[in-house]
Amino acid sequence: MARRTGRRPGNPDTREAILTAARAAFAERGFDAASIRGIASAAGVDPALVHHYFGTKEELFRTTMNVPIDPAELLPRVLAGGPDGVGQRLVRTFLGVWDSPAGAPAVALLRSAVNNEWTARLMREFLVTQVFRRVLDHLDIDPAELPLRGSLVATQMLGLAMTRYVVRLEPVASADPETLAAAIGPTVQRYLTGDLSA
Repeated sequence: MARRTGRRPGNPDTREAILTAARAAFAERGFDAASIRGIASAAGVDPALVHHYFGTKEELFRTTMNVPIDPAELLPRVLAGGPDGVGQRLVRTFLGVWDSPAGAPAVALLRSAVNNEWTARLMREFLVTQVFRRVLDHLDIDPAELPLRGSLVATQMLGLAMTRYVVRLEPVASADPETLAAAIGPTVQRYLTGDLSA
């Protein structure tokens, strides 16, 4: 009997092989440069099988990050009402996710990113491509300023996450989300739409 060659068919190990290849691709090349075709090739499967298991590249990326929510679904809430107040809405939405059961994987990822460069790269890619780029692309901002503005927003959001969920420094750890949104939102607003030279 002739042995079949070529790509392996779907089986219980196929999904994990795809995830392993995807994690490596996203960490090494970043979200934009990683391709479904390249990930499929590294996993030894047909690209259609990647789509079968995970749908889009965005869904595959979220699965590799163990993110139970789609940031694109939260975007309308953040952008509602236009550019004014987007900083507070971003902080409010961020806290709403991290304070919910969906935030547990994010806290675990943040802890891991502190000590593991591979995880830190994945987290950077996630924040830039799935969160900050989506918000900044909807604001009237000079494209040359987008990387700096996104990084500045990250200083506030990651600092807030570390303080509230990892270090658990009081009173931030137990503060009402509205209090934090009111206090931190104006700084995030300045980073998003304000004059950075002031």
